[in-house]
Amino acid sequence: MRSIEKVKVTDEFWRTYMKVVRDEVIPYQWDALNDKLPDTEPSHAIENFKIAAGESGGEYFGMVFQDSDVAKWLEAVAFSLENDPNPSLEKIADEVIDLLGRAQQPDGYLNTYYIVKEPGLRWTNLRDNHEMYCAGHLMEAAVAYYNVTGKRKFLDIMCKFADHIVEMFGSENEKQQGYPGHPEIELALVKLYSVTGENRYLQLSKFFIDQRGQKPNYFDLEKEERGDTKPFWFNGSQTYHQGHLPVREQDKAVGHSVRAIYLYIAMADIAEKTNDASLKEVCDTLWDNVTKQQMYITAGVGSSEFGESFSFDYDLPNDLSYTETCASIALVFWAKRMLNLEVNSKYADIMERALYNGTISGMDLDGKKFFYVNPLEVWPVATTRHEKRHVKPVRQKWFTCACCPPNLARMISSIGHYIYSQGESELFVHLYVGSQTNVDIKGESVTIVQETDYPWDEKVSLTISPENESKFSVALRIPNWCKAPELKVNGEVIDVETVVNNGYAYLNRSWKKGDKIELLLPMAIEQVRANPKVRENAGKVALQRGPIVYCLEEVDNGKNLPSISLPRDSKLQAHKEPSTLGGIVTISGSALRVDQSSWTDELYSTREHEKSPIQFKAIPYYAWCNRTPGEMLVWITED
Repeated sequence: MRSIEKVKVTDEFWRTYMKVVRDEVIPYQWDALNDKLPDTEPSHAIENFKIAAGESGGEYFGMVFQDSDVAKWLEAVAFSLENDPNPSLEKIADEVIDLLGRAQQPDGYLNTYYIVKEPGLRWTNLRDNHEMYCAGHLMEAAVAYYNVTGKRKFLDIMCKFADHIVEMFGSENEKQQGYPGHPEIELALVKLYSVTGENRYLQLSKFFIDQRGQKPNYFDLEKEERGDTKPFWFNGSQTYHQGHLPVREQDKAVGHSVRAIYLYIAMADIAEKTNDASLKEVCDTLWDNVTKQQMYITAGVGSSEFGESFSFDYDLPNDLSYTETCASIALVFWAKRMLNLEVNSKYADIMERALYNGTISGMDLDGKKFFYVNPLEVWPVATTRHEKRHVKPVRQKWFTCACCPPNLARMISSIGHYIYSQGESELFVHLYVGSQTNVDIKGESVTIVQETDYPWDEKVSLTISPENESKFSVALRIPNWCKAPELKVNGEVIDVETVVNNGYAYLNRSWKKGDKIELLLPMAIEQVRANPKVRENAGKVALQRGPIVYCLEEVDNGKNLPSISLPRDSKLQAHKEPSTLGGIVTISGSALRVDQSSWTDELYSTREHEKSPIQFKAIPYYAWCNRTPGEMLVWITED
């Protein structure tokens, strides 16, 4: 399976986000990296590189993984340049890359924390100190920048660093036989291998994966070597970084959610590149555990604030949820890798759910404020409670740990890379996003133009134009939320049920220039219920239309949102509101609200609640907290 990389995104929904990233987020984050934002947490990330290069004085500042913020910013720039060339922005990126080159040590090493702060302690704390995590993000950025611009300098810098790591780590007796506490370099090495053809990068990634969880545990040996006698803070310390078992023996997602999913991404990459069937089987097992037992309806994952971690199956509290933005972004990346292993709509459906709900909820519509945590229920006054200290009722300008904003920027800018892929004689359409691309199928050049007002409109149109008439398959995903899809080719009705395999409708025929596919995906408003094992949602429903999950906000529905209940037979209506929240479809209908005015000052009583009929309004979850701050609720009591 091959990704289709050169895609021009024309889609109104995603172009709006891409424009915000290009015009607002990238410049805003550049100012943040240079400590130019007033009243926000300083970053010092660029200054750290200047100190490492000997061009500035002072001390290292920030988290041990501060370099990764620069890396993700550069990757976002690369993908932005792919869609919207910008010589001045490219010049700034080139200057940053030059700075990285000047900071790099003669042996290829590049990490400002250890160059500046602890120069004699390289590779002594793989468990905690993110050396390989930072290296991985820089490698990913270098590959993206090379693919977009054709410039090799950044790529050469990171190949030199990768060569240094190859010399330091491996199964040979003279090498360190460890692996990173925060997975990331594993997937980055596969990307580096893909553009350079250097098999040792692929083998090093495989070594890190296979070494994880072996006995004696490397992190215990490393801890003893550096004289660290303190107990590790996380209960079941090795589960935190997925080092508790060899990867092929793991069947539950545990520990830090972003670390876990980055590891699973690399496992899927290695399974694909090496045809490792056992690794693919483990990836499928872990995928099912995450998406069927440990995922919110918004595709948020990692329910526990403690360790930013997975907890246990069906533990999905709405008001305490952690659901880090980066974790949903990682889920998108993982879904794409699973599609590379097998074209099955169960992967693309989750990718879509995460894209339209759990990821972009992490950023204001104007791109200037961010959520690190994405709860499904917010009562602002309750966020003062200690156990809810991680829940913010409004988005923040920046964070001390600023991984999410640049991660969002790189995901949004690269959205074109998730729409299509191809096999030997198949073109797969995974996402419905207005776009244009050109691919080579069986030696024939084929242009694809996709037009749609998704996710608001039900209609999708694809024009297929091979240079010469050619026979191949176009396979379109039929979303699991769509109950009655309709499909036509050049006006001829196709019986969808007869052509669907693993959730994709395969159209195998001889295509000629201008052939048109019309797909109708009726977007009924659905009342979704959770598995009864999800105790927090017993007797509740969530609203969904198409791929969009909805929520209630105080600004539309008043205070005490949990006092609202939704009758099962409520007539629900969708309304397109072009001037609201950047242009959305809202849902309205009749509901009931407990009449608080009839309640006395008693705290408890035996009498029944009196309920009054009301009209409610729901908006897309991703767009909440872009107006007057207040309460928010996804799961509504069912009356």
